[in-house]
Amino acid sequence: MEQEHEEEKEEKKQEQNRARVDGSSKRMEDMKCSGSKGYGEGGGEGGEEEKKKEEKEEKNARGRRGLIIVYTGNGKGKTTAALGMAVRAVGHGMRVLMVQFIKGSWHYGEMDGALRLRPEFELITAGRGFVGIMDDNLPREAHVEAAREALRVSMEKILSGIYDIVILDEVNYAVRLGLISIEDVLELIRIKPYSTTLVLTGNYADERVLDIADLVTEMREVKHPFRKGVRALKGVDF
Repeated sequence: MEQEHEEEKEEKKQEQNRARVDGSSKRMEDMKCSGSKGYGEGGGEGGEEEKKKEEKEEKNARGRRGLIIVYTGNGKGKTTAALGMAVRAVGHGMRVLMVQFIKGSWHYGEMDGALRLRPEFELITAGRGFVGIMDDNLPREAHVEAAREALRVSMEKILSGIYDIVILDEVNYAVRLGLISIEDVLELIRIKPYSTTLVLTGNYADERVLDIADLVTEMREVKHPFRKGVRALKGVDF
């Protein structure tokens, strides 16, 4: 009798186990049919929160605010830093425009380098060269006209909204030399699309630009080979 009783208890226990297994299987099947995920798979309220977080991050990445960046100071490396940023951005498939407000009379390496980075990188050399120094034989009016054309092109390109980064190379010098006004530059900053990053290079950056910039780097000359009579080096200086 005692043995029969033990057998009944064992059989009942097995039936309960089978019922639990069947119930678990049914719940798993219901979850699959409803598209729900189990524990550890992002299901339930935790899964919904994770999904919302991912969607928010993706939205923020698409509409992230572009920066105002200034490279200024009397040291070498302002245009070089901007070009380095351009190369990095092109590596991400981004569209970059550089408008040169002063350079133009000489042949610089970036002119040919830009061709190798097409179509993501576009370089517009709008200037007429150094103003009032070295081999400048042009009347001042020619430089003013060139700078104003660079300003017009910059405004047109910025408003197109197709560029992720726009570099206004040596625009600070153009303001310093009186070729364009600081109000013109502030207007370019004002009209830029929300997600576009605007980079301004050149020494003597105006305080009003520095005040509204997100990032300002001042290149300071510590040593320069020019002081020892070493001429500009191809690939390093031009």
